[in-house]
Amino acid sequence: MKGADHERTEAGFKVRTPVDEARTVLKDALEFDEREPDTEALPIEQASGRVIAQSVTASRNVPHYQRAAMDGYAVRAADTFGASDRSPAVLRIADDESVTPETAVRVHTGSSIPEGSDAVVMIEHVEEFDSSSELEVADAVAEGENVAPVGEDVESGQVLYEPGHRLRPSDLGLLKSVGLARVLVAKEPRVGVIPTGEELVQHDPDPGEVIETNGLTVSRLVEDWGGRATYRNIVTDDHDALRAAIERDLTKDVVVTSGGSSVGERDLIPEVIDDIGEVIVHGVGLKPGHPVCLGVVEETPVLALPGYPVACIVNAVQFLRPVMRWLEGTEPEPHPTTMARLDRKIPSEPATRTFARVTLEERDADDAADTASKNEPDFDAVPTRASGSGVLSSVSLADGWVVVDDDREGIPAGETVAVQRWE
Repeated sequence: MKGADHERTEAGFKVRTPVDEARTVLKDALEFDEREPDTEALPIEQASGRVIAQSVTASRNVPHYQRAAMDGYAVRAADTFGASDRSPAVLRIADDESVTPETAVRVHTGSSIPEGSDAVVMIEHVEEFDSSSELEVADAVAEGENVAPVGEDVESGQVLYEPGHRLRPSDLGLLKSVGLARVLVAKEPRVGVIPTGEELVQHDPDPGEVIETNGLTVSRLVEDWGGRATYRNIVTDDHDALRAAIERDLTKDVVVTSGGSSVGERDLIPEVIDDIGEVIVHGVGLKPGHPVCLGVVEETPVLALPGYPVACIVNAVQFLRPVMRWLEGTEPEPHPTTMARLDRKIPSEPATRTFARVTLEERDADDAADTASKNEPDFDAVPTRASGSGVLSSVSLADGWVVVDDDREGIPAGETVAVQRWE
């Protein structure tokens, strides 16, 4: 093949590229470091979860006026000097909205500070008289006390967000508060998802037929990761049909296939990619799922994921998710993790990154008390008994996976491990 060193035999791959190297080769081949993401301007109400594409600067102060930080009375601080429970200051409640010497105006949290005032006495520190227009102040306040100054929250000209920031709901509130109605964001990555294999059916399988699940799973992962998936019909193991299916989706940002990525007679995807583009990696040092093929066709990444469901998911997380982040101008964020004590040994092959599915079991009360004194985790990580790359339930019924790095040959029982909660 035209691309990177591609050595395979009927027995399998002679060379497997390390996972990190494969990602780097893919990123470099697509020149993501030099690419600017495609952008669009969105109303802020629609921008949650989207990635900022240019710096956002506040065009006004928040608050844009001096406001009361407490319910109470706006006063001149000097008029409360020396006030206490035993010797309260007596002020007149003003009829208008301005404060003059020895007067006070009722204010509520968030309301504008009346002209002439410079502090607020909290309502619990005053005594009002129903039959009088006077009140007693039992607590002296300093100038500026209980008053939020102009720009306390945000100052005009302040940089709020830089490119690459992923907007959260609270961010949208801040953008609205500074008067922003629209924001420039990276477009959602568009992904064509093509399940392949002559044995696949969508329902009611006969003997020898298999229900298609990879396309559905990958499509929903794409949407969970902030993209838009086009879930295509099943394509049979035919060179021309596969080529047509891939070429149809080159209008997308990424093309993903599942099945037919290995080295057997019916594994035609790598050959098809190489005919119309370039295979840059074929065979990666990870388990499950080493028969992944990474290619480029007309500057579009084409990721050929293995057909076994678990292998397909592992490779989607390791390669598709990063590509989607690079398209947005960001890097993949770390997965949430839970620390746990490994219940049984996890074996692994040399120079292979292994993703071992585990369930998390909370330690019982006696164990918890014992481990707390030893500063050990509160959970046990129990490797799933069914660990084959075709056993989909081993993922869907697991809580996450433990990653055994390339430079280790297994992890012994009893070791504290990080369980990646990738889903």
